[in-house]
Amino acid sequence: MKHLLGLREISKEDILKILNLAKDMKTILKSETKKTPHLQGYSVVTLFYENSTRTRTSFELAAKFMSANTTSISVQTSSVQKGESLLDTVKTLEALKTDVLIVRHSVSGVPHFIAKNCSFSVINAGDGMNEHPTQALLDMFTIRERLGTIEKLKIAIIGDILHSRVARSNIWGLSKFDNQITVFGPQTLIPPYIENFAKVASSLEEAVSGKDVVIDLRIQLERQKRGFITSKQEYYKFYGLNEDIMKYVSDNTLIMHPGPVNRGVEISSEIMQLPNSTINEQVTNGIAVRMAVLYLCTRKEGIYR
Repeated sequence: MKHLLGLREISKEDILKILNLAKDMKTILKSETKKTPHLQGYSVVTLFYENSTRTRTSFELAAKFMSANTTSISVQTSSVQKGESLLDTVKTLEALKTDVLIVRHSVSGVPHFIAKNCSFSVINAGDGMNEHPTQALLDMFTIRERLGTIEKLKIAIIGDILHSRVARSNIWGLSKFDNQITVFGPQTLIPPYIENFAKVASSLEEAVSGKDVVIDLRIQLERQKRGFITSKQEYYKFYGLNEDIMKYVSDNTLIMHPGPVNRGVEISSEIMQLPNSTINEQVTNGIAVRMAVLYLCTRKEGIYR
């Protein structure tokens, strides 16, 4: 298999393979040239049906640092606006000799559909409310780099669990390493049956107390078709990471956020600047992780064993 569609279907060993290679790729990022020939001659295309800054730029830089030929397709100015179907877009990219397609779509399962109908490698950059595998991988890479391990940790995921593909990928990935995962958020944003995969805390204080890692999530207003929260101010008061709640958080606890951050809603600016905050560090690590994924997806052995 030559795709990365999600973390639910891959093994602990597959994840470690990616993280170990990402460590080597970060060494390249720290060099003056930031250039390797690993993808020379390969054509890498990004196709994003949703807005993105970090993920899209990170993938494009990762491909360029590895000497790939890169193309970024803007859906707003593509033939999609003329009525072209997803399948026809895929077949067009196939005819253009694409080697790797990095796709983000608002509908869950689109990367899987593309992978079944094309000959090139497909990397899921976020599909609806399903998964965002490379975000979870870079989170895991950051945790291991800071704490020395990603096993048997106590991890809290706070916020909009219902709509978060980041939460799902982190739960699937981190669960493979015997971690204790706790989630917390407004009742309207806690998905049904989540207790089968993670503990549901009854308060923010309970959720963050004694944790090694706290992953704060963005409120995804663009996915909410009805009012799940009364106001941003109320959300910050009861569910945001502010100075009051930090009394329950150890100075050694990692504070993480996938971005973009709504300051003063999900987390305060002051907490973002703390030494144990890894928010900008995660962005840098995202390039190294995506370089590793691109490399493995273009090798004959692929990511999967």
